[in-house]
Amino acid sequence: MTQSSITRRDIIRIGTAATLPFAMPRPVTAAAPTEPVIGISTLGFNKLTNQQLAQELAREGFRTIQLFLSQTDSNYWKYNGRSDLSGLTDERCKTIADAYRSAGITIHSIGVYTNLIHPDAAERTANLAYFEGMMRAGAAMGCHTFISEAGHYEPEAGPPPKVPFHFQEEVWAQMVATGKELAAMADRHSATVLLEPFFRGFLASAKRTRVFIEEIGSPRIRALLDPANLLEINDLEEMFSQLGPYIDCLHAKDRKLHVDRGVPAGQGDLDYPKFVSLAAKFTPKVPLVLEYVGPQDYKQALAHLRGALANAHK
Repeated sequence: MTQSSITRRDIIRIGTAATLPFAMPRPVTAAAPTEPVIGISTLGFNKLTNQQLAQELAREGFRTIQLFLSQTDSNYWKYNGRSDLSGLTDERCKTIADAYRSAGITIHSIGVYTNLIHPDAAERTANLAYFEGMMRAGAAMGCHTFISEAGHYEPEAGPPPKVPFHFQEEVWAQMVATGKELAAMADRHSATVLLEPFFRGFLASAKRTRVFIEEIGSPRIRALLDPANLLEINDLEEMFSQLGPYIDCLHAKDRKLHVDRGVPAGQGDLDYPKFVSLAAKFTPKVPLVLEYVGPQDYKQALAHLRGALANAHK
């Protein structure tokens, strides 16, 4: 503080301190870096009830989850498709949410992952209706953030097309139209949808995902970055520089290069110290959610993530 910047409040404070014979100035210390919120996906815990899982995660210090409706008493999740939500009443939703809240756990977001790219218009309409059903269920749980990939589709018969289905020109236009429908739906429900890119799908790179989000042009459509999904295509710096302003969640899993299957954090080739350093720079308030983990390996993945965070703060 320069002399010219002393305020009336400072003069009063200094004068008060001078009247206290034993008052000593407090040492000035740098603020410690704030560790980001660490959450966990419930997808790998499909042999537990919501109550059992909430108690398990609370014991390990988790306070945030990404909810996939895949527990024994809420098995409604189907990857790249849809399921019957008729049994997911408001009362049932509140019971599920209360299982976590009573354990001090917040539901950050809900996984949908339906197929938005299917070429059949009736299928896309049905999948969007399923997405809207999940939005209603989320609202009953007090959660308004939903996550999904673009979906996957491969022609079942005939010779392979010269241009893969996901990258055909007409498919881009179809997906933009679907994305705008999804944005309007999210607006009606005061919801946000986070789209997750994956190198073998429609959203195959950080840049393509950014361009897609910008073409939809709605604040309701944003991004979930899982660096392991783009490891084959983008460097970490590219991922954050392209998607940084749109990222509302980060997945913390891993992948070996040139391998399709994802693995828990620490078991692949992702540079975790660099990942968490870039996250601190570009998305400091965004949660890191452990994924591809279950009862047998989530503690090791959590230790790996915490270790990377500790090293980044040194």
